[in-house]
Amino acid sequence: MSTGPAEPAGSGEGDLSRPLPEQVRQRVVLLASDALGVLPAAAVPASLRPFARFKPERRVRLAATPIAAAVDADPEFRERVAARITEAVPDLASALREGRRPGAVDPLEAAAAAYLLRPAGWTAIVEEVIDHLEQESATQAGEREAGLAARLRDQLAATQASARQGRERLRAELAALKEENTTLRRTLRHTRDRVKEAEAEATRSAELAAKARERATADVARMDAEVRRLRSRLAEAESAVESARRTSREDRDLADARLRLLLDTLVDAAQGLRRELALPPLRSRPADAVAAASPAAGGQLAGPEDVVPLESLLALPQVHVIVDGYNVTKTAWPALPLQTQRTRLLTALGGIVAQTGAEVTCVFDGATLDTPPQLAVPRGVRVMFSPAGVTADDVIRQLAAAEPEGRPVVVVSSDREIADGVRRSGARPVRADALVRLLQR
Repeated sequence: MSTGPAEPAGSGEGDLSRPLPEQVRQRVVLLASDALGVLPAAAVPASLRPFARFKPERRVRLAATPIAAAVDADPEFRERVAARITEAVPDLASALREGRRPGAVDPLEAAAAAYLLRPAGWTAIVEEVIDHLEQESATQAGEREAGLAARLRDQLAATQASARQGRERLRAELAALKEENTTLRRTLRHTRDRVKEAEAEATRSAELAAKARERATADVARMDAEVRRLRSRLAEAESAVESARRTSREDRDLADARLRLLLDTLVDAAQGLRRELALPPLRSRPADAVAAASPAAGGQLAGPEDVVPLESLLALPQVHVIVDGYNVTKTAWPALPLQTQRTRLLTALGGIVAQTGAEVTCVFDGATLDTPPQLAVPRGVRVMFSPAGVTADDVIRQLAAAEPEGRPVVVVSSDREIADGVRRSGARPVRADALVRLLQR
């Protein structure tokens, strides 16, 4: 806060030579804030109108700078604040106008009132208060310096005492270090003696090791000679064994050839006899002589493939079972999706392979598929999809025709055309429901 505008000449007033102390400034702001709360709105400076509705404490806290600036720059506002002081403390205002400062009044309050009232000689009153505050400040500073000096003396004494204790501690540590150094020197001498003994022992051990290496080298040389001799004998023994094996294999091959020739002769003779006799199939049976009603035409009759049980056919040695996949699955699980049908059938066929050891091939129609679907195929089960433009029936007939004559081949399908076709290739057809019954057991 500045000292205020210059007063007219001859009034006995002037400017302060020093800034207004902060304590006096705070009291000026407090007095102006109290007056601001009771002034009419028209009498309040424009800069202070936003703070006029605040509570006094909040106004002093938030608007201290604007209030001080208004008191300093607006004489009319300062006069209204001075009028408020005259009403509140008339004795103080009267004494200040007479040019004296009451001794019983707080100097700070008197200086703030003088600054606001601006009577003749007010600067002297404020300067006197400033001098008084500076003296008190100097006195307090001297007391603080004296206290600081006392504390520093105490700290110096404590530091000196600590230094004495540190010296004593260092002397004790030095004595301990000297004793430890003596011990370490003694230990070093003993260690050097042990190192010399260890070096001597190492030298003796090295000499013994050199002798042991020489003996080991000689032993290895002898063992190498023995190994070479044994390898030579082993090579001779292996040559003799190989010669014996070759002779034995030649004898066995000759015996196998004789036996195979005899077996082929017997098989050819049996086949020739079958062709030579050319026996016609049995067309009548004793049951045909019994009078009874025959079923209506168009009914499904049991074919030759239903005479022998499927279990018996699976027990034949080296039997190959060819399964018409969708024909069986649509007989067993017609309501399920095709993927589920395939999975169930392949899982069941895996069980049959594990029980009988038969060769099983399952054929699905893949003529309409771009690529065969992915399947989890059990061990021992062969899965085939017919290629584009080829039906599963054609693949099944090709598989049956590819088998050698005389091998037992079983084709599982209820398709009459497949049954007739594979029968001509020597395979035995079996209806799909026979396999379904076997799988559902």
